[in-house]
Amino acid sequence: MTWTVSSCYITLALLFLWRVEEIAEACSCSPAHPQQAFCNADVVIRAKVIAGNEVDSGNDVYGNPIKRIKYDIKQIKMFKGPNRDIDAIFTAPSSAMCGMTLETNGKKEYLFTGKLETDGTMHVTLCDFIESWEALSATQKKSLTQRYDMGCDCKITRCTSIPCMISAPEECLWTDWVIEKSISGPQAKHFSCIKRSDGSCAWYRGSAPPKKEFMDIEEP
Repeated sequence: MTWTVSSCYITLALLFLWRVEEIAEACSCSPAHPQQAFCNADVVIRAKVIAGNEVDSGNDVYGNPIKRIKYDIKQIKMFKGPNRDIDAIFTAPSSAMCGMTLETNGKKEYLFTGKLETDGTMHVTLCDFIESWEALSATQKKSLTQRYDMGCDCKITRCTSIPCMISAPEECLWTDWVIEKSISGPQAKHFSCIKRSDGSCAWYRGSAPPKKEFMDIEEP
């Protein structure tokens, strides 16, 4: 009997640990260069968050209500998206489900990248590039309208350990993580991966028209 009870406790403990691991792994995504986030997003906007509350969003397959957090926003500028203002964004109710927690006092400005759902609403997650507008570099801000879109046909490959290399001329090697130990290093803050006239891609510093400012000192 003691063995059976102990076995039950062990089984329950293992199930609990499995469940915790499952939840911990529920939100998993690879870091993306801001240009990648821009290119992959349906919507890219600058906005303030003015309110937030939990809302029902239909039911799951078992009939249980699906909860989401709705953030009312004041759009300042749209860089990419539909031909209308976005007045709210939605996210999951917890970080384990990739939900975002945002300041709602209307003072902080954010850059949001996110997806448009089938009902036309904007959805954001921890995997999207969401940053305080104040924290963005001048180059990042200008690239939202002048540079990032020019490199959406390029592929940015993140280097996670040395040695690393590109496998095609249309790739740019992102080395911030191995060199700076950060995904917000110089390449993220000051460079765009731009396609050149020969179809290859290369890092370009700045937001003005490219001349000889590619890292490989070649004309685009």
